[in-house]
Amino acid sequence: MAAVRVLTVDDQELVRTALRAMLRRTAVEVVGEAADGERAVEAAFALRPDVVLMDVRMPGMTGVEATRRILDGWPHPGPRPRVLMLTTFDLDEYVHAALRAGASGFLLKNTTPQALVEAIGVVAAGEAMLAPTVTRRLIRAFSDLPPPLLPRAPSPAPGTGTGADGPLDALTAREREVARLVAQGLSNARIAAVLGLTQTGVKSTVNRILTRLGLENRVQIAVLVLTTEPPEDATETTGTTDSLHGEGSS
Repeated sequence: MAAVRVLTVDDQELVRTALRAMLRRTAVEVVGEAADGERAVEAAFALRPDVVLMDVRMPGMTGVEATRRILDGWPHPGPRPRVLMLTTFDLDEYVHAALRAGASGFLLKNTTPQALVEAIGVVAAGEAMLAPTVTRRLIRAFSDLPPPLLPRAPSPAPGTGTGADGPLDALTAREREVARLVAQGLSNARIAAVLGLTQTGVKSTVNRILTRLGLENRVQIAVLVLTTEPPEDATETTGTTDSLHGEGSS
């Protein structure tokens, strides 16, 4: 398989150097680097990477704004790059904004090389990556955010469920089942095992969910479900890092 082409974006040279060193001797090719959001947009348009590793906070144009400009203004035919945000998760509002801008996942800057390569592969395959602990933090704070999280989908009120006005009412019963399992962080294979379906069937169902709700990726499915139907342990902050991804696209 061809190496995944990656653009790294961070205002600290030390971080960019560390990322380059971490990705050396892996199936990831660092095709370029950028030290700020404006250069990140220029480099993404010129180099056409598969994945952009984007710092959230940078002087000048933030990583969130750079993400928005890259994805909304993509000038080339074919798929846009996937954006994987690098953050310390100390400022949740930046994480929320990055998700609204279309980011496909979030990684801590202290992640291990193995986890970094795995995450890059996940988002390059068209999936989304988000730790359950981060999902819970997102859900807890959504009620304080005035802008809708998902601009092309209904804006749910926490705890409204799937009544007459619930956003999940656009889905069939089977699609709601799959959406809820996506929100739990299950892969396509595990969802197939739970529901007695084929992985191909699960993949098709996830694609239909994305289309019906006007969503970008599995992270947004999870956030919409958890915002609409928050779990009893939504206030917990413990848990292990997992990925919201399947074995194929979507």
